Amino acid sequence: MLEAEERSRGHEVVTIPSRPGNSGTSRQWLGCLNPQPRVGFSVPENLDILVAQTEGAQPWRKVVHATNATLIALALARLGLSDATVLLVLGAITVALVAGDVARLTYAPANALFFQAFSRLASPREARGIASSTWYMVGVLASVALFPRPVAISGVLVLGLADPAAAFVGRRYGRRRFLGGTLEGSLACFCVALLVLGLRHPWTVAVPAAAITTLAERRSWPLDDNLTVPVVCAGAVVALSALLGVGAS
Repeated sequence: MLEAEERSRGHEVVTIPSRPGNSGTSRQWLGCLNPQPRVGFSVPENLDILVAQTEGAQPWRKVVHATNATLIALALARLGLSDATVLLVLGAITVALVAGDVARLTYAPANALFFQAFSRLASPREARGIASSTWYMVGVLASVALFPRPVAISGVLVLGLADPAAAFVGRRYGRRRFLGGTLEGSLACFCVALLVLGLRHPWTVAVPAAAITTLAERRSWPLDDNLTVPVVCAGAVVALSALLGVGAS
């Protein structure tokens, strides 16, 4: 007779079969396991539990979001890299992220490992879809490939600063519904986008471009706003600059 084993989250029950000479009943051992997430990269049994742990305000996600955009903008502005080099580096990073998403979405243990390793950065929606970080890099790559570098930098900065501002204000102070989000969150997005664009472009361009970008942040579906925000922002700056006859940079 084989040993029977029953597992549950946080506890393990092992039933040992009776032996000749024993009372004829099986003995049960109840061992308590550490209910906290294990250290390391062991693959947990329940992905849903890990996904549930990523719900909430996710402050570190917003910090990383803003930091990445700032670092990318500084690299584009200060390192003196050629367009070919920039596209090669961004393209390689994007391909690696896409490959990682394909791997984890087709192999469940890899997906669980992703949520365990990035529990403070992952989002519940990423359990069955492309990660926001991948969309983020696709948006940055598209902006740099399609628009002049100074305009692309503006799009990246608006993505990194205005989008987290909208999420933070909308979650904490949002009361009035607006286009699937909150009016307060959208106003925060507009104000931050306007500040970024106003420091880099004429105000006659910055104001309408910030408004257009705010609408794109709210109505990105079916695409991810990490893709649409930098591209729409940079595109609006270029189009408005041409329409008004002013320089885009």
